[in-house]
Amino acid sequence: MEYSRPIVMSIAGLDPSGGAGILADIKTFEQHKCLGFGVASALTYQTENRFAGMNWIPLIQIQQQITPLLEQYTIEVIKIGIIKDLTLLRNLVNWLRLQLPNVKLIWDPVASASSGFSFMSNPDDILLQEVLHQIYLLCPNTAEVQFLTGMTDEQEAATQLSNYCNVLLKGGHSMTHKGTDLLYTSKDVIPLHSAKQDLPQKHGSGCILSAAVAANTACKLNLYLACSEAKTYIEKALNSNLNLLAYHA
Repeated sequence: MEYSRPIVMSIAGLDPSGGAGILADIKTFEQHKCLGFGVASALTYQTENRFAGMNWIPLIQIQQQITPLLEQYTIEVIKIGIIKDLTLLRNLVNWLRLQLPNVKLIWDPVASASSGFSFMSNPDDILLQEVLHQIYLLCPNTAEVQFLTGMTDEQEAATQLSNYCNVLLKGGHSMTHKGTDLLYTSKDVIPLHSAKQDLPQKHGSGCILSAAVAANTACKLNLYLACSEAKTYIEKALNSNLNLLAYHA
């Protein structure tokens, strides 16, 4: 079955508030004129400012959600959000690669909720490297890149991870480059500066940014343009209102 729009899949948590996870990703895909598919990796119980708990979806059930879609549609880009642990992620990524050898995988490594609730245990370096070798782009913020590497210097941590895949280090929570995202490739570090300062915070801003990158990638933008245009999109979303749930327009 053919559609005129590129198809992007999100494998992420179901956030009932719609501010983060699958629902935020689908909204973002739609605004980028992509057809969005959503696969639940977790069911969360939350609003935009309160996290009550969650249930993880087993790997077999994630695969069962994906299989009918792969049998019917051509999917070139998949964004992965919240995931139980690196073992599940490694197994999922390996399985996806068998089904779609050329797929571009974008991983937004959600380690904890803004309320402080932790999702992943301390990562195993060998498992992490296995995963990153198969990832097109990793999209961590300061806390996430520190968590993945155990390093305190976020830029050194991002440099280390860029030995395995491209890295977009988000600057929204940084004390050293606040508002400026840094794109690390095997050759360069490219700053993506903010057009506006002191933007209102939003629940799920990292999800929206990485989803916009995924959509831009599906629309055949190169890595720099995909990230640059995504930054413009998230800044519009942040500035859409003064509350914690973004408007997509």
